[in-house]
Amino acid sequence: MDSSSSSTASSSQAQAQPDFDYLFKLLLIGDSGVGKSSLLLRFTSDSFEDLSPTIGVDFKVKMVNIAGKKLKLAVWDTAGQERFRTLTSSYYRGAQGIIMVYDVTRRETFTNLSDIWAKEIDLYSTNQDCIKMLVGNKVDKESERAVTKKEGIDFAREYGCLFLECSAKTKVNVEQCFEELVLKILDTPSLLADASSGAKKNIFKQKAPEADAAASGCC
Repeated sequence: MDSSSSSTASSSQAQAQPDFDYLFKLLLIGDSGVGKSSLLLRFTSDSFEDLSPTIGVDFKVKMVNIAGKKLKLAVWDTAGQERFRTLTSSYYRGAQGIIMVYDVTRRETFTNLSDIWAKEIDLYSTNQDCIKMLVGNKVDKESERAVTKKEGIDFAREYGCLFLECSAKTKVNVEQCFEELVLKILDTPSLLADASSGAKKNIFKQKAPEADAAASGCC
């Protein structure tokens, strides 16, 4: 092969190399109205809007540098309404991290974590070592708080989750939620094996329906 052909081949190989070290699939779950879509919008775009409920599933991608690694995060935002459960259950597949979100001002959204959402993780998650994180959103409404921070800590301890409280509206602790989750994933070898091989090829094969991709919501 002549030098020009070698140069072309080398260039093609370089272009074929991914521009990140790992691709992580993260999933946001929880009741409708707890602020999952608002958390996602704040994290990916550093903005906040009053959003209508998500229909089905939506996702956004963000590139981040954490612990010296260049990471591509595909964050899936699922509808909290019961009528979408059959649709959204398949999106647990292959997730390295799952964020359970509740609204600190609505006690039923906290109660449903154990009654509904923790059970769904056990039923549908395909990664045995998947990292779970509990997030209490809307701490900007402290005067309306219905769930104490201690209750969140106790739940996280019982279910083996990371835990933070945050506010998508004021962006308090939003970055920290995702950073702590990703750091724990990076510290879990079995999840890195997925993220550096098959996941890069298959993670985007699940396409949100067109109507879902167009919809944004705070559910």
